Amino acid sequence: MIVDAHCHAGPGDGFTGPWDTDAPLDAYSARAARAGISHTLIWAAFHSDYAVANEGVAAIVRREPARYSALAFVHSARDRGRIGAMVERAVRVHGFRGIKCHRAEARITREVCETAARLDVPILYDVLGEVESVVLFAPQYPRVKFVIPHLGSYADEWRHQRNFIDILAHHPNVYTDTAGVRNFDNLIAAVRRAGVRKVLFGSDGPWLHPGVELAKLRELAVELRLDARSAARLMGDNARELFRLGNPAITRAYRAPPHAASAAPGA
Repeated sequence: MIVDAHCHAGPGDGFTGPWDTDAPLDAYSARAARAGISHTLIWAAFHSDYAVANEGVAAIVRREPARYSALAFVHSARDRGRIGAMVERAVRVHGFRGIKCHRAEARITREVCETAARLDVPILYDVLGEVESVVLFAPQYPRVKFVIPHLGSYADEWRHQRNFIDILAHHPNVYTDTAGVRNFDNLIAAVRRAGVRKVLFGSDGPWLHPGVELAKLRELAVELRLDARSAARLMGDNARELFRLGNPAITRAYRAPPHAASAAPGA
């Protein structure tokens, strides 16, 4: 089973670029199907109110639960004081599989990390090249699994990515994805140094083509002479384990109040 662990979905409201305007899935879905991708982790486009945006993503997952799972997007500064409630609703009511936050908006905080620890879900945090910050927060929360996408730098900064590979190899609770990584030798180095269990396939859809991004993984498996089991880990098994895809037990400990499924907090 091939799992795309990095895809945006739904409308934003900033109108400065595709990333905060809209992330439609129609073309992405067709492209992913042609590439053989069975399941995709999605989260909201940049938005001024993630309580609202997460509800929109939840609606997408409800329509196609076999096709999509989701992460709850939070703004670690603007949502301060309500992050726990927002993520608990997303996880317990909607079955979301983790938390997403982005350095472009604000740095990760203890509130985000403590929420992940309490709910036992991973965090996908785009550090935007600030890879050195990972050595500060990851050891503080050894039970939380952190996915640092793009090998630490969507800008494909060679030095940031190389520095991050050392961090990836050293910290057992730190993972990465392949989304948008153009320096192929850095992907090779990441798998060789940190092992196949620490790297997830991600496309950065819908704006990057999932089939093109998946081709990198297939070439990576060939170049590293990976056996079928190791290749399957990179292409989906790691994401399935990390985000507990297909495991309904994540919702077992919470009973939502009668109005919970229809009212977004802060809306």
